[in-house]
This record gives sequence, structure tokens and C-alpha cells, in this order.
Amino acid sequence: MNQRDASILKNRLIMKSESPNSLEVFVKSIPRSKILFPYAFHDRLKYVFWRLYTPYHPFIRDITLRLRIVRHKGRQDFILGRVAPNQSMKEFISFLVQKGFKNHFVAWKDHDELVSLRYLKNFYFQYHIRVFKDGEVRGHYEYTPEYRPLSHILEIGMEDRRDEFFSFLGNRVIRD
Repeated sequence: MNQRDASILKNRLIMKSESPNSLEVFVKSIPRSKILFPYAFHDRLKYVFWRLYTPYHPFIRDITLRLRIVRHKGRQDFILGRVAPNQSMKEFISFLVQKGFKNHFVAWKDHDELVSLRYLKNFYFQYHIRVFKDGEVRGHYEYTPEYRPLSHILEIGMEDRRDEFFSFLGNRVIRD
């Protein structure tokens, strides 16, 4: 068994030792990300819209997907690796929250996604990390959906910033 397979197996065992219900409750307890207040007047209008719209987003996202108005399948690009075998999923996610990442539910829901977290650089840009049930971690840098919704949906300006992610993740993620 190679190191990657061993890591996947250990993550599955750790996840089994953490009851799925307790992990789900923990994920739901992560503070929600709130967009930072912008300086420009037209961006302030967007800010107000998103503050009103955000609570309804999961419902609207799910309806538009079911009706096939928009399509999203699988997992987005920019794989970082897998959660290191020496920590549980809860420990890894807690570390990200301590670093300033918050629950980002105004996002697509990728296949088998456990949690979607973002770190807001400002009103305009964010670092976005997804953690999956199998221990896989993906991350990218992009426009916030609040600033440029269409560019965000079309993944325009999305960047691979692996070096920046690894500079703070350290050995918590085994690179793929």
C-alpha cells in the first residue's frame, strides 16, 4: 500500500471514529462568512443586495440546479491534496477557521463536499477551500461572488495559488 492509499484509509477511519452527525453539527456551527464593506458607492449597492439575498441563496441555487437552469457537477479544479493522516477532519477544519476561514455557503456544492470555506482578502477577492468527505482538499483564489457574480459563476479570474495555500497549511495537507 502506497502512502496516498494509507492516508486515504486513515482519513476514512478517522472520519468513522468521528460520528457523521457530530461532524455535520460541527460544520454547521462554523461562523458564516460575511462580505467586507466596500468603499465605492456602486459596490455598496451590491453589498446591500447580497446582505438581503444571501440567506435565500442555498434554496435558489438548489432550485436552479434541479430545474437545470444552471449546471454544476463533480468537483472544481485546483486540487491541493488530502488531509494529513495525523489529524481528524474536525482538527483540520478547526485550523482553517482559526486562520480566518468561514463557512461559504454562497457557492456551488461540489460532489461529496463536506464544507466550503473562504477567507476574504477584501470585498473583491477571496481564497476558497473545499474539504471533501474522502479527505481531499481543493482551493483557489477568485473574485467574490458579491463583487463580480457573473465572472464568479463563469470562473473568470480563478487562480491556482497552491504556494500561498501551502505556506499556511504546512504539513496538514499531503500534496497530490
